[in-house]
Amino acid sequence: MSTPNRDKPSDGGPVVVKKYANRRLYNTATSNYVTLDDLARMIKDGGDFVAYDAKTGEDITRSVLTQIIVEQEQKGQNLLPISFLRQLISLYGDSMQFLVPGYLEQAMLAFAQNQEQMRKNLQATFGIFPFGQFEEMGKQNMVLFERALRMLAPYRGEEKPPSSETGASRANNEDPRLKRLEAQIDALTQQLKALGRDRG
Repeated sequence: MSTPNRDKPSDGGPVVVKKYANRRLYNTATSNYVTLDDLARMIKDGGDFVAYDAKTGEDITRSVLTQIIVEQEQKGQNLLPISFLRQLISLYGDSMQFLVPGYLEQAMLAFAQNQEQMRKNLQATFGIFPFGQFEEMGKQNMVLFERALRMLAPYRGEEKPPSSETGASRANNEDPRLKRLEAQIDALTQQLKALGRDRG
């Protein structure tokens, strides 16, 4: 297994991984074969990679990343609720499909920006944070992404957008969908604080 430092090429770019016909993955930066677990660990450690078919040269990065997610899900680390997966599948081939990648990317960026503050709030609320509550937090976080997908529904003519925003926030120049997501994250933080008080 390769170390995080050796996983980073000297030029600072992403590691090049080649996939051979026998389905083995070869890390060209460390000159050894790696597993999907190794690649998942690389990403968690802040590294990055691109993957190519060794024979055709085709970029298969998306496919390999998807395989990592499937493997993690099979191990019981379920971040993707069934309802979320069904909604995502239903958007394939939809006329508004082109909105989904950018929208989900922005939702993830918004979550990442708020994640550290949420962590501090939760630690302040619960002190030493039990593992079971980490798991519950993960489930609550995924509710945000399910809601994010449902927010696409107005563009498909299926339902009306949430009306929780005030007139002042609508007048803001920022993307209203991003504002809704931020409000939901704030609401989640408050709910978890309330849960801590109830258990205290």
